[in-house]
Amino acid sequence: MDNAFVDLTGRIVIVAGAAGGGIGTSVTKMIASAGATVIAVSRSAENLNTHIEPLVAEGLSIVPVAADAGTDEGIATVIAAAAKADGTLYGLVNVAGGAAPGTWMPATRVTRSDWRDLFEQNIEPMFFMSQAVAAELKSRGLSGSIVSISSISGMNTAPFHIAYGTAKAALVAATRTMAVELATDNIRVNAIAPGVTATPASKSFVEEDSIRDQQAIAMGRRGTPEEQAGAILFFLSDLSSYITGQTLLVDGGLNLKWSHLGADHTSLFLKDEDFRAAMTH
Repeated sequence: MDNAFVDLTGRIVIVAGAAGGGIGTSVTKMIASAGATVIAVSRSAENLNTHIEPLVAEGLSIVPVAADAGTDEGIATVIAAAAKADGTLYGLVNVAGGAAPGTWMPATRVTRSDWRDLFEQNIEPMFFMSQAVAAELKSRGLSGSIVSISSISGMNTAPFHIAYGTAKAALVAATRTMAVELATDNIRVNAIAPGVTATPASKSFVEEDSIRDQQAIAMGRRGTPEEQAGAILFFLSDLSSYITGQTLLVDGGLNLKWSHLGADHTSLFLKDEDFRAAMTH
């Protein structure tokens, strides 16, 4: 690679949740393109065939692994695959998680089962996968970087999605605590918090609406999986060698806009168009 700061040659990076066709697949391609050997993990062998095998066919160093990162058996399978791969274990990206459209509901209607299911999907795989990789790195005296995906819902309020938002907030807390514990082992732990991103999963319940996006997002558009992957690659690379315990919002400025701001970022309460024009020009 021309730029040593993003050169991952000789390093093994595990991506848990690699084959959904969204952020996980994009970051798998990007990491492998930076020279790493990627252990691409998915519960679905079909998804691996659909989204990962074409990347392997391109000549990228990717090892597809069908395993459930939410179970001890699945994690053991992943660690064993990493041990057999060419290179030195270095990184982990926790993508696995999410929430089905049916999980959106008022806080007053959330059941214990709803709550537990979303925590099981969004915090347990991240923590126990990170635990296993960190233990492996420590036992071998290796430095490393762990990056997980939270959500803007875990950094702010999550109306009508309280269990998901709280689980993603717990991921942020786990990231900070693990970062402290692992710092002296030279293992960095960070996270990103995506805003609205155009992935196959989000398209199943968020329709295209450019006017709405302009009203809600400072940059006026939804993000792409590649833009989220770029932030993850930054945390994996030596460009972020002095950063740990952080959660980076990658949201196009969604968190910056108040709900009463319009597409031109001025207050919707302003009715005097002359005043509005004088203020903005």
